[in-house]
Parts: sequence; C-alpha cells; structure tokens
Amino acid sequence: MSTGLSISDGRVGIVHYTLTNSDGEIIDSSQGRDPMPYLHGAQNIIPGLEKALEGKVADDEVKVVVAPEDGYGEADGIEPQRVKRSDLPKGQEWDVGTPLNADMGEGNMIQLWVCKSEGAWVWLTANHPLAGVELHFDVKVIRVREALPGELEHGHPHGIEGSNSHHH
Repeated sequence: MSTGLSISDGRVGIVHYTLTNSDGEIIDSSQGRDPMPYLHGAQNIIPGLEKALEGKVADDEVKVVVAPEDGYGEADGIEPQRVKRSDLPKGQEWDVGTPLNADMGEGNMIQLWVCKSEGAWVWLTANHPLAGVELHFDVKVIRVREALPGELEHGHPHGIEGSNSHHH
C-alpha cells in the first residue's frame, strides 16, 4: 500500500488510461504515450471519472463505468446544421469529431463539433462526439503531486512535472 499523496482538489493526478465503449471498442488510450496529468477539482476531466479517482494514490488501478450524464451528457436531439466548408475557417481539416468554437454574438462562444463531412458540406452539432455514450475507463494512477501556484491560477497542470512559467 502506498503512503504517498492521494488525489484531491488542488492536486495533480498523473494517470494512464484506456477508454472503451460498451462494445469494448477502444475510443482513446494513453498507452504508448506519456501519462495524462490533470488538476483535480478544476473540471479538467469528466465528472464521473474525477469522482472515481478521488482519494486514489500512486499504483491504484480503477475501472469505472461513466453514464452519459456524468460524462459528456445526453445527445440533445437537435438536428445537425449543414454549412458550406468554404464558410468555415481556412487552414483546418474539418473531419468528423473536429471541434469549432463559434461566436454567438456579444462575446458568447459555443463549442460545436463536426458530425459529418461530405464534399463541399460539413454538418455541425452542439453535441460532443461522446454525448449519449456510456464510457468505460481502465485507469492506473502513476503519480500524485501538489499543484504549483501557477497551475492553480490557470486551472490546469503544466505538464507532468509542472512549471510556474507556463505561457498561454
């Protein structure tokens, strides 16, 4: 049993994870890459996963099933909107799953997602690509560390080791 720091608000959890859907298909994984750091309590990860990691320490392994309402929410049922690819910002590949920050006026921004891309047309939705999906996480806690003041101020970790000299 580890006697190190436990994951709690204001600490950085460093994890390896594999995310699958209900059919066992891998959606995402940190395997073969650096582990993922996140600032606990700062909404860096979905609520259901964050809750499951609370109190865990290095070497803990967690398997958790996250319902849509504790993940990316339920799909809203609103039909995607078709827009001309030429009306979207240039220099970007508009593939399925690509996010787009749209200005709704008066400084109100909304994140949209490409849900279909065909020829000169792209379909956009306000639903995250994983909205309505039950998420299955297999997580190993690699390390837990105190967040640095700059990380707390910015609301996210500045890498695995952390740094107060991060630029935005």
